[in-house]
Formats: sequence, structure tokens, C-alpha cells
Amino acid sequence: MIEKKHLLGMTMDEFYGVVGECNLPRFAAKQLADWVYKKKVTSIDQMTNISVANRALLSEKYDVGRYNPLEFQQSVDGTVKYLFKTENDKLIEAVMIPEDDRATLCVSSQVGCKLNCLFCMTGKQGFNGNLTANEILNQVYSVREAENLTNVVFMGMGEPLDNYEELKKTLDIMTADYGMAWSPKRITVSTTGITPKLNRFLDDSNAHLAISIHSPEPKQRLSIMPAEKAFPIAGVIDLVRQYDWTKQRRLSFEYIMFDNFNDSLLHAKGLAQMLRGIECRVNLIRFHAIPGVDLKSSTKEKMEAFRDYLTSKGITSTIRSSRGEDIFAACGMLSTMRSPLNPPKGDLGLKQEM
Repeated sequence: MIEKKHLLGMTMDEFYGVVGECNLPRFAAKQLADWVYKKKVTSIDQMTNISVANRALLSEKYDVGRYNPLEFQQSVDGTVKYLFKTENDKLIEAVMIPEDDRATLCVSSQVGCKLNCLFCMTGKQGFNGNLTANEILNQVYSVREAENLTNVVFMGMGEPLDNYEELKKTLDIMTADYGMAWSPKRITVSTTGITPKLNRFLDDSNAHLAISIHSPEPKQRLSIMPAEKAFPIAGVIDLVRQYDWTKQRRLSFEYIMFDNFNDSLLHAKGLAQMLRGIECRVNLIRFHAIPGVDLKSSTKEKMEAFRDYLTSKGITSTIRSSRGEDIFAACGMLSTMRSPLNPPKGDLGLKQEM
């Protein structure tokens, strides 16, 4: 049996390659892109302005490449966590976060993660591969709220810049006229700061950037983020200073606050000094306890004092609302340490059918 190639996740040049291979007229490439990205079909048979004979030719080697989540789970606060299976039978999660007139989808870019940050459950499961543009975009196209999404954030499983080629391809498709035609302002990419790839991202894309910082002190940051050794935060800051953040692209820093670890006013002072002169915002995030990690979240009072200090120094700072903690969908809690072919016994709380 021939393994079919997926149309979802293809660029315009690739669509031209498809019609060339199938001896279809060149204009059919634009028809394919329109059906896949604009009309959001799930089957080649639905492409009614392509002849039956040509659809049959396409179907011999290609499919749309859409597939539904295996399961979903809804939080008491309305957050929805989706479970998807990848091509090689691995599992990933995506999270839809509703808020007033916004519907933000947090997508994964890898199965697991190499970086093994102390506070993150995804890193605890190890690294099991990069996602393709098809697997990333399928998360966007196949959640129940797909038609109403206002924003996408690459803050799910994995380090997006560690899968740079597929990330770039995905961003190109999302913002291209032939693709989703989204403004880059609707997309945010989060990273620990892999500087060689970060440089490429900043040159290639106008999407927003969020950098996980979590401590202004290099040694302390290293103790919870091994990536600090290869990609020091000082170098990351030096790099972003070279770019203009006063136009359409927004820069933010993510700062998880741990009680009696990185939440003192001395830390706030160090962070303000590090970010001095950069047009940015700081998102303060409550730590969500995970198994086997002896860290606790800062108190509300400490978080507010930290925020107020940064604000007094001219740095916009907000305390991010915690969403989806009851279904392990909050920041740092995504993990799929099980196989779809051998699921654990017991009630996972994911019983609703798609």
C-alpha cells in the first residue's frame, strides 16, 4: 500500500509540484490550496471544481491529511485540552483557551522536549520527535473551535525553535495569501532562546515573540533551565536588542514565580535592569505544581509586589490568569507519557466523543 502524502502543510510551490506530478493544469495548484486552507475540506472528493478523473489521480498518491483529536477534556473555566495522535503513533496535546472575545489555541511543535526544564512536565517525558507542518496545522484545523480561533500561540509541547524548519513552514502557510491569510499579530512563538534559530526567526517572521526567562541570575536560571548553559540569557537579550520592537511585532518575557526562589524584589530589580531600554512586557505566571518537583508558587502578595516594582520602572507587567489547571492544561503541565496503542487503565476523564 502506497503511503499517501498530505496536502495540509504544503506550500504553494509544493502544490505546483503536485499538479505537475499528476499532469493536472497549473491553475489546479491554486484550487488545491483554496480547498485545503480556505474551504477546509477533509477529503479530495469534496473538491468539486476539479474533475472526477483528476480527483481520482490525486487520490492515488495524496490525501488532505486532516484527522480529529482522539479525545478532549474541558476545564471548569472553559479551557479545553485536546489529545492528538501523530503519524508515528505518538501523542501530543493542544489547548484552547477562551477569554471574552478571544479564542486562543496553544499548539505543540514537538513530541516531548529536549530541554528538560525542572518545572515543566513536557520535558519529563523526554524527546520523541519533531512535528511536521501537517501535524502542527492539523491542531489548528481540527479542534472544535477552529472556525472561531482568534490567536495561536506556540506554547504547547516542545521548543518551537528546535523544530525551526517545520515552524517556519507553518508560519509561512498561516500568514500567506494562499494559506490562512492571518496577520502575524495573531501568532506568538515562545522560546527559551536558542539564539542561532532565534536570529533566523526574527529575520524571517513578524510573529510575536515570548521568551522564557524565569530568573535574571544566570546560575539560578541554569539550575532550573539547562538550556542556559548553551544559550545564556545574556546573549538572548543582546540579540533581541538589535531589533525594533516599537512596530507591529511584540516582545514579551515569561516569568514563572517560585516561592522564595526567584520572587524577591532583588530579582525584580535584576530583571528590570536586564530589560532596561527594551520595549517589552513581562508576564508573571503562577507555578503549577507537578509531581516530583519540590517547588511552590509565589504568593499573590509577592507576585503583586514584583509586578508593581517592574511597572514603577516603566516595564509593562501583568499577572497571567491560570487556566485549565484542573485538567493539567496550564503552563508547564502538558504531558502524554502513554502510548495510544497501550493506554493506561482507569478513567482519564476524556470520555466525550468528537
